[in-house]
Amino acid sequence: MPCAKPLAKSAGPANIALAMDSPYYMDAVITPNRSLSQRGFVILISCITALNCVSGLVFMSMGATLVPIFLALDVGAIALAFAVSFHAAKQVERVQVTAHEVRVLRQTPQAQALVWTSPTAFTRVDVEVEDDQTVGVRVRLSGKFAQVAAALSPGERAEFAKALETAIWKARTGRF
Repeated sequence: MPCAKPLAKSAGPANIALAMDSPYYMDAVITPNRSLSQRGFVILISCITALNCVSGLVFMSMGATLVPIFLALDVGAIALAFAVSFHAAKQVERVQVTAHEVRVLRQTPQAQALVWTSPTAFTRVDVEVEDDQTVGVRVRLSGKFAQVAAALSPGERAEFAKALETAIWKARTGRF
């Protein structure tokens, strides 16, 4: 049955592995693509700050005293946007398939939550396609569903859907 209850706050991957006794037919860890490395962020924000400082000095010399304030807000907004992006990149989705059940977990550095669990024998994979691109992958049971692999690109989502269907089929038939 689908489930959305949090697991233990400090439970790590080792605790997840202990919860499922059967061998894994799939244990996929899906992480979002990083927009920029930490070093790249420092270089980018330094260049933007330098350009805004030069622009601010030019505007100050012309008598526009409020422009540097807005340029500073600009740098702050860009830094905030990257901070939110870096925080989102720490979220991980894990899809596990055993002979007995399919699980979807969402993990952050602070906690993890069990989003979906269902018997492997009755779990289906739905693939949403628009304009020849895979826009969504869901696991389904009795009219209930959970979205998976949202962080992947359309091509990667299509490959993941095929791999998930194959893992579920192998788990049902007992082939490794």
